[in-house]
Amino acid sequence: MNRKWMIWMAVPVLLTFMVGCPKKKPATPPADLPVETMTVPTPTPTPPEEVQQPAAPAVNDPAEDPLLSSDMQVINEELRRRGFSPDIYFDYDESTLTDDTRDKLSRNADLLKSSPQFSVTIEGHADERGTNEYNLALGERRANAVRDYLSSLGVAGDRLRTLSYGEERPVCTSNEESCWSQNRRAHMIITGRSNVG
Repeated sequence: MNRKWMIWMAVPVLLTFMVGCPKKKPATPPADLPVETMTVPTPTPTPPEEVQQPAAPAVNDPAEDPLLSSDMQVINEELRRRGFSPDIYFDYDESTLTDDTRDKLSRNADLLKSSPQFSVTIEGHADERGTNEYNLALGERRANAVRDYLSSLGVAGDRLRTLSYGEERPVCTSNEESCWSQNRRAHMIITGRSNVG
């Protein structure tokens, strides 16, 4: 019985394979249609446009943030004049604070505690090496390290907001270590007024 069942299954498959599906014949155009041919002149090639290289690497000034209101820009400039360090730099692939960065953050904390009415955004940045996802996570670790240290020095945590840009907002765009080291940073900026004061 098993053998008969196999034969009944195989017969339609073999017939389909041997005969196949009928094919349509291609339609032939009527013979009475006039067909004209014409030659198109070859266009003359145009020379490629010259691309000028920048003379020096482009460096963006983070203090001139177009998203800040003019009064916040004035406040940031005044704090920098008083010794506020807006940028804290990190070693390659690191988010730990060095003794030098702790000294800068200590001065920043003193200035922030003397002006409790302002809130701060701490932006984490990375250089272009590594994937976007990795650099976003690294920027977040850097911003959090600065926030945690400022908090440990007495700056109220609700005044500190962190944000990671990863590699998306470089201050220097040249493909060399001198630029990469400028992009491995946490940038602090007064972005508003806190509920205190």
